[in-house]
Amino acid sequence: MKIAIQSCDFDVGAELLQLRQAHRQTGAIVSFVGTVRDTAVGDESKQPVVQMELEHYPGMTEKSLTDIAQQAIGRWQLHDVVIIHRIGVLAVSEQIVFVAVASQHRGTAFMACEFIMDYLKTEAPFWKKETRESGSEWVDARSTDLSALEKWT
Repeated sequence: MKIAIQSCDFDVGAELLQLRQAHRQTGAIVSFVGTVRDTAVGDESKQPVVQMELEHYPGMTEKSLTDIAQQAIGRWQLHDVVIIHRIGVLAVSEQIVFVAVASQHRGTAFMACEFIMDYLKTEAPFWKKETRESGSEWVDARSTDLSALEKWT
């Protein structure tokens, strides 16, 4: 399992290669890459986002991500999980988050990756501030993110 919180970018290809080579019994790797978009869902009428700033609570955030990954590993008997989340100031189209899961079968890999992202978006202690030409504002979790958790309980 790899959990990383970092300001520098990550190399998706290198991360997937490392995950693939680490487990010979793996039949499926599913990954997700989240990026900074210029509009927030439901806020299309506002000015475009220029940048996003992400902050976290050191120590607590790593523990939260580890707990989420361990839940997924236990639930789907995954071979491995990688979660990389960036912090700091990010421009539009930059990578924010990378989640990858290795499993024996694709079905469990898809479910586990979605599970991790749903919990990461709502349970991990990250704070996001969007900056537009008119100013900056902190962004709360969307109701759609919160309702996505219901399918896992």
